[in-house]
Amino acid sequence: MSILTQEQTKRICDRVLSLSKADECIVNIEGNRIGNIRFARNAVSTAGLADDTRIQVQVAFGNKQGTATINEFDDKSLERAVRRAEDLARLAPANPEFMPAIARQPYKSSETFVQRTADIDPEYRAQAAAYTIEACRKKGLVSAGFFTDRSSFETVANSNGLFGHQVATSLDFTCTIRTEDGRGSGWVKRSARDVAKFDPREAAEVAIEKALRSVDAKALEPGRYTVIMEPAATSDLLGFMLNGFDARRADEGRSFLSKKGGANRLGDKLFDQQVNIWSDPWDKDVPVLPWDNSMLPRERMALVKDGRINALDYSRFWASKKGARPVGSAGNIIMAGTDKSTAELIANTRKGVLVTRTWYIRMVDPQSVLLTGLTRDGTFYVENGKIKHPIKNFRFNESPVTMLNNIEEIGKPVVIGGDEANYSMLIPSMKIRDFNFTSLSDAV
Repeated sequence: MSILTQEQTKRICDRVLSLSKADECIVNIEGNRIGNIRFARNAVSTAGLADDTRIQVQVAFGNKQGTATINEFDDKSLERAVRRAEDLARLAPANPEFMPAIARQPYKSSETFVQRTADIDPEYRAQAAAYTIEACRKKGLVSAGFFTDRSSFETVANSNGLFGHQVATSLDFTCTIRTEDGRGSGWVKRSARDVAKFDPREAAEVAIEKALRSVDAKALEPGRYTVIMEPAATSDLLGFMLNGFDARRADEGRSFLSKKGGANRLGDKLFDQQVNIWSDPWDKDVPVLPWDNSMLPRERMALVKDGRINALDYSRFWASKKGARPVGSAGNIIMAGTDKSTAELIANTRKGVLVTRTWYIRMVDPQSVLLTGLTRDGTFYVENGKIKHPIKNFRFNESPVTMLNNIEEIGKPVVIGGDEANYSMLIPSMKIRDFNFTSLSDAV
């Protein structure tokens, strides 16, 4: 029952709305079907398929709200959920930041669904794992990985006549490959909406090459280096910074975009001229739902233009307080790049460090987005345009704000998908000067 059609969810929403006696009612129905296969030590360990469908009913009496969630859809269960939400609303304290249900919205559909991805079956998952396992067995390597594919839907409706329904598909693959003696390690991550854009052989070959090349790593003194960051490494760092584009956080002094006195840095130039970042729910490579969690329609929004802060994300409440226009929060992040491959960035580097992956990242200072973390699974010394030898991993202390101000060269963007808690990203590889490595790490 997990993937319902628009007609089915419309009937359910209409039924729930007709049952409500509250001043307003909001309905959200979600469902997903997630297939997976996991392998370790060159053997499949688990495989499965999980279905889940749920409905959330939120009601309000004045500015007092109540919410109930169930996963049963018969009439009696729906009525129980509505009555439960209403009982909770009557007991709830008044919400000083309450915003009434929004009016009907003209959602523009985005191309988030691909049938061939929805058609992925156990045989495909097994074959995707087998490519890596068989290749590693032949080369005396040890593999571990996780492949997931997802088909999902979301429906939103309210008592003001709003209704939206969207289906989506996605897949993610991560794989770590190590030499049998544990001295070499390679890693790869691939994400896509369309399974036709995923090649498990190519992914495995990337991780295998890095594992073989990373054996006998040499120690390099910590310090500031020019780094070539692969897209997956960069995206993990940028994700921490992008939360700072919330207007409320900036105005209340809780982000790197805050100024003293309650002002924000909208319009300020903070990054290199090459930096252009935007969100676009209809992008062909990383499409997302055309509404956000508050049911506001998303728009194409330029966050950074030629290094300058161009827009902030205003929630409905904060927009009403500041006299601004609310816009649906970003569901994807796209950064402009070039046609240059990572190999070309390496070829243009006299001395530097190639970073495959950043890992175990933690916030040190929210005001500057100073982060600490480790490199992992393939770190290499570059000299005169070539990878000279593997190096031991580093701990780093660095801010993505500083990184984007120290860009020397930008490569070609690639899709870096996130789970439901993260942005879908289209992020390029980058060459960055003065990246701060603070100490060595014994991990591979």
